[in-house]
Amino acid sequence: HLRGYAQKQPKQEYKREAFQLFGQLLDSVKNDVTRVLVNVRVQSAEQISAVAEQMEARAEQIANVTYTAPTETGEAESITDPSTVVADMPRVGRNDPCPCGSGKKYKHCHGALT
Repeated sequence: HLRGYAQKQPKQEYKREAFQLFGQLLDSVKNDVTRVLVNVRVQSAEQISAVAEQMEARAEQIANVTYTAPTETGEAESITDPSTVVADMPRVGRNDPCPCGSGKKYKHCHGALT
């Protein structure tokens, strides 16, 4: 903002700063690429398949997914994993007492916005 008082051309200063920032960007990209290449591990197909199976097993344990697929007749069929069904709990209103027993309204206790 004050480059005019320093008797410097604002356009030339803008170009100089842009060139410096572009140089910094190129340096950071080079560093990131180098970091990735240094950390790369070559794995065999057996190791890759073992890791893929582990990831699928974890996904099956964690996921709360409902699958929908057409049947032979063309009707939609929903398949839900029974282990991932949400427990039936009544919904607590914002102005209702908090279920933790503190005596405060839900919106001031566990329902407070952070």
